[in-house]
Amino acid sequence: MSTIGNFEGFQPVSLKQDDDDQPSEADHLSVKEGQVGKEDRRPKQISRQSSVTKSTLYPNPYHQPYLSRKYLVTRPGTIETAMEDLKGHIAEASGENIQGFWLLTEIDHWNNEKEKILMLTDQTLFICKYDFIMLSCVQMQKIPLHAICRICLGKFVFPGISLDKRPGEGLRISWGSPDEQSLLSRWNPWSTEVPYATFTEHPMKYTSEKFLEICKLSGFTSKLIPAIQNAYKTSTGSERGKELMVLTQPILIETYTGLMSFIGNRNKLGYSLARGSIGF
Repeated sequence: MSTIGNFEGFQPVSLKQDDDDQPSEADHLSVKEGQVGKEDRRPKQISRQSSVTKSTLYPNPYHQPYLSRKYLVTRPGTIETAMEDLKGHIAEASGENIQGFWLLTEIDHWNNEKEKILMLTDQTLFICKYDFIMLSCVQMQKIPLHAICRICLGKFVFPGISLDKRPGEGLRISWGSPDEQSLLSRWNPWSTEVPYATFTEHPMKYTSEKFLEICKLSGFTSKLIPAIQNAYKTSTGSERGKELMVLTQPILIETYTGLMSFIGNRNKLGYSLARGSIGF
């Protein structure tokens, strides 16, 4: 046992940080003693390999791939499957051909975030809540383009005494006047009778080039406005000849306490996320 414990081929290896490219103390000792065998070279190779590997996997210090993998929509093939599924469903139900897909975040009238797929045809805007676990459409909202009367672009603003505010900019699409909304609908967080929809960009926008394209709010707006104007021209009803109102002004989200949205948005309850053993 004493012979094995004093075997000269084993040298102590000191762990060093990834950014330390200088030879370790053990390396200097091995050079002085003239030992250039495989046992002496191996610690130096392992230390340098670790540094190179980390700089290759994480070239951008602000990009952490494991965070994006939590969103189920970023899993390989998921968004493509959803698009094909919805394309076939809409073609079968209404006979319309989809001109474009977008993945955005809807902000409801209680400031709750909800992951949505938007689809645009020649006559209709479809807003879909999609289950990225079961790969099925949960809810579909159909808005005729000729019914949309106003589009507003701007920063989000809240009442002065609101406790839950959000930064950033968004887009609000209106197909009716907010004054027409009943008091019960306004104070009901699950109401589907709200005459407008508010959107902002999906948090996975910068995951890849593909998501940068479908999550870009400006790209969706540039397709939506001319589609609405063309729908006005081809409409045979009272909407024919009317003009779309496009405004650049702050977007008011009328929430005050905001306790439900505070909890939901910080835990991303409106997104399909990998949550371990806890469902959503």
